[in-house]
Amino acid sequence: MKVVAIGADISSNDVSVSDSLVENIERDIPKLLELGAKKAALTNITGDDVVITAFVEDDLLETVNAGIVEILRNNAENFGDLDGISNDPNNAGEGISYAEANLEEGFYQDAIVMAFDTYGGESFVAKVANSAIEAASGMNAVTGVSDKIGTRTDIPGVGYVSGDDTDDPVVVVSVNELEQIAVVASAMIGAALGNKNTYLVKRHTPCNVLPGSVLVSVTALMNGNMIDLSIPFENKTRILG
Repeated sequence: MKVVAIGADISSNDVSVSDSLVENIERDIPKLLELGAKKAALTNITGDDVVITAFVEDDLLETVNAGIVEILRNNAENFGDLDGISNDPNNAGEGISYAEANLEEGFYQDAIVMAFDTYGGESFVAKVANSAIEAASGMNAVTGVSDKIGTRTDIPGVGYVSGDDTDDPVVVVSVNELEQIAVVASAMIGAALGNKNTYLVKRHTPCNVLPGSVLVSVTALMNGNMIDLSIPFENKTRILG
């Protein structure tokens, strides 16, 4: 079984995602359940990027991936990232972002999804995302971690994108113990924020940063429930005194 996350810039502007686009995507999420996904949600909204995440059996991976891209395509206000998809790896361009990780069989299945948006931070966003991947790798109760940024260009059931050009990456990590979600997510957030000009944002927050920055949002899909982890992280890290 897998957890997959697909992100794309399909907004009509470069700084935010409209309420109508969010509503339209969320309206179509049940189509993924009809295709066989165990769980699915619009998990991350970061700057002008959206991410759809799904839990899916291995034999339905291509079908559900194609269904996610169809939802993105049907609701797109801008086709820029979608146009980067190609059946020929030599013709692939800057396109959608893809991450997958193994998921343990069983009732309690949880995942952490981090999504990044860049405003002049294209040259170092891969380093930021890979810092989060490295932080989660090998931690207690982590079942699977998505590939490092730039190493995965084939999207099962969809096609190819350019690993070098995609500048709004997605990271997904599966965790098999509820209490470890906070530990793993905090480690990932801390690793990402340790990089220069990187800022944690709440889900569906417009860009309000100086150019030359990376935005990161972090959510959990826990037993089918989507939680914005930036809010409890903000509360947890307040200095008492």
